[in-house]
Amino acid sequence: MSQQSHEHVIDVCELVAHYGPRPILHGVSLGVRDGEIFVIMGGSGSGKSTLLRHMMGLEVPSAGSVRVLGKDLTTMTREESFELRRKMGVAFQSGALFSSMTVGENIMLPLEELAELDRTTMEIMMRMKLELVGLAGFEDLMPAELSGGMAKRAAMARAIIMDPKILFCDEPSAGLDPAVSSALDDLILKLRQALHMTIVVVTHELESAFKIADRIAVLDDGRLLAVDVPDAIRHSPIEPIQNLIHRRPEDPTVDPNAYLERLTGEAQP
Repeated sequence: MSQQSHEHVIDVCELVAHYGPRPILHGVSLGVRDGEIFVIMGGSGSGKSTLLRHMMGLEVPSAGSVRVLGKDLTTMTREESFELRRKMGVAFQSGALFSSMTVGENIMLPLEELAELDRTTMEIMMRMKLELVGLAGFEDLMPAELSGGMAKRAAMARAIIMDPKILFCDEPSAGLDPAVSSALDDLILKLRQALHMTIVVVTHELESAFKIADRIAVLDDGRLLAVDVPDAIRHSPIEPIQNLIHRRPEDPTVDPNAYLERLTGEAQP
């Protein structure tokens, strides 16, 4: 059961982002509610991972603002930024486990860097999180000894070791077979229920999105098309959303001058 409220823990206002001269996000505005699972969907190159990185404070906007737990990410002091990051967990797409460290050492790393705890307490917390993600007893294995699904679970355990208020997940199901992907979806639902956290997920997996989301934001070419509950998104009359859901390729109109400009690198009169 959803435990969300209408209070926002993340507010994105008129966010504009560029990579070099290339625009990526065009005035995106949305809010993420406390306790919800908020899914960001879109095709390849739609800007969904860029939006996530701005929510996490890893990128500086070209314009607009991002507020997380009431703090403007662009105007925070160094101390405020450090304190805010203690309340955020991140599960990266690749898992990003350190190959030279055991699973247990990987999971305890945030505690060693950010918390003043004795070793025994950290080990107890690590084993509790491993149990929560279904990897009890795996702390002495090396990452290379884990399957893809197990590595994603271990990365999830590390992301929640500090009991964050917000968990960010970038393509958690990428590269996994359907059965393992479904089990990871169940884990995300379980974590929200057990830890009462807000979870923001970027995914291109439609089945996962509709299974776990309380609300879904759909991006297309850096523009926000809609934010709504899964059923409303599924039946949206907006053509690019239906193209995404039904995996229909779009047939964009090609401007001859723009096409020639791309080929030659020269502006056309």
